[in-house]
Amino acid sequence: MDDIIQAVKSKSKKRLAVAFANDAHTIEAVSNAIDLGIVEGILVGDEKTIKEVCAHEKIDVNKFKIVQEADEMKAANLAVKLINDGEADFLMKGLVSTDKYMRAILNKETGLLPPKAVLSHVVVMGLDSYPKLLVVSDVAVIPAPDLSQKIAITNYVISVSKALGIEVPKVALIAATEQMSASMPACVDAAIIAKMADRGQIKGALIDGPLALDVAIDRECVEIKKLKSVVNGEADGLVFPSIEAANVFYKTASKLCNAQLGAILVGAKCPAVLSSRGDSAMTKTYSIALAALTAK
Repeated sequence: MDDIIQAVKSKSKKRLAVAFANDAHTIEAVSNAIDLGIVEGILVGDEKTIKEVCAHEKIDVNKFKIVQEADEMKAANLAVKLINDGEADFLMKGLVSTDKYMRAILNKETGLLPPKAVLSHVVVMGLDSYPKLLVVSDVAVIPAPDLSQKIAITNYVISVSKALGIEVPKVALIAATEQMSASMPACVDAAIIAKMADRGQIKGALIDGPLALDVAIDRECVEIKKLKSVVNGEADGLVFPSIEAANVFYKTASKLCNAQLGAILVGAKCPAVLSSRGDSAMTKTYSIALAALTAK
């Protein structure tokens, strides 16, 4: 994950607007990103609280631009307005609840989602047990993606993978089995998307599915099962069939496997950091770096 930070350092510095930046983890993460030289930080929230947090954490408050707004929902809307007004390049969730943060982004009149766009969530994770970064989606936004949403998710995984420097990412469309089972909607959708990739309707990646998780990430399993796959147990990206499957994988990786994580919303006018309010400052720092890397 530190490679992401190094990649961002080679690009021009981006401006980050934080919605309701009243908590220590968020302020510490933005402070870390500023110290790393990858962002300029705009904290939208209660100035008195922000200054108290900075004093307690021994963080120089002068490194931030503070925009006063003590109301949680108004702070989220104001942070979004900074994006629309061209005063910031990407967004981050602070102490604001996820539903209010999403409401600000999805507001039809003042939000950030273009017409007919699909808002999704992408996680990049580093695991000691896997030799490269994994790009995973969708763990947090779309409960039961339909075929068109899965196509959008697949393209987002490809786009983020390329931003990480992976020229031709290998993307696995995950199901319960690598066998084509017409009775499983996840298998049917995966097979359609894989065939679309074969026909050049989805470009820039090697895509296969349906694939069970083992044959997506373990070459030995591919050899044992005598499976022919362009992914070949070396997936860069995993597209899951439902939020339940993706979220369980995400939390298993983070809680039991100590994965390093960065997470962003994609599909809006700009990337938006969406991590849990309980996430560590380091996870939030990696998420800021990922958003900065993918921001235009």
